[in-house]
Amino acid sequence: MEKLENDLEIDNLPNRLTFFRMLMIPVVVLTLYFTEDTPHWLTPYQSWLGHIACWIFVVASITDFLDGYIARKRNIVTVFGSFLDPIADKFLVVSALIMLMGLDRVHPIVVIILVLREMYMTSLRLLAMTEDVDVPVSNMGKWKTGTQMVATPMLMVYDDFLGIDTALVGTILIYIAALLSLWSALKYSLSMIKKLQEKRAEKKRAKKEQKLSKEST
Repeated sequence: MEKLENDLEIDNLPNRLTFFRMLMIPVVVLTLYFTEDTPHWLTPYQSWLGHIACWIFVVASITDFLDGYIARKRNIVTVFGSFLDPIADKFLVVSALIMLMGLDRVHPIVVIILVLREMYMTSLRLLAMTEDVDVPVSNMGKWKTGTQMVATPMLMVYDDFLGIDTALVGTILIYIAALLSLWSALKYSLSMIKKLQEKRAEKKRAKKEQKLSKEST
């Protein structure tokens, strides 16, 4: 196993994959933008632009799994990577959702739910880190992420593909993802409140025992 001695290092394989994912964001955005406002030189390829955006998004999403896997496997954990990796993931997903909303493929309410949920969960995780509380991700959250990551590229294609009505399937899945996002956020919040209450109670007990110990001596 490769042990990273400098946790401030930037140039390593996981970070390169994260940089690649960041670079793919404007490519996905522009490709989706050109699906409707197509310049004349892209007109012959207009029907393929949604497919191109889809596969770029899929490849970028796979790098999100790969950089985390490689970082854990080789024990390459850096400050820069820990900061940039979740940011790159959220930038990719949020940018795609906003573009799909602009193309009238996703209802604005669904986008609001999914985007605000990401902001809310990021804030909660920061609070958990500050309070040194470990709240594991629930299976509901994993299902939400999986459903959303399947729905998003389908909505980019938005056409019959290999006998699949990607517009219909993608729409159904994105609504399911929105519902799961609300439920998982609520479940995570309740778990965190419980952990914080337990920690507060433990601190109070420790202070009380310390006070009693001083009084007895």
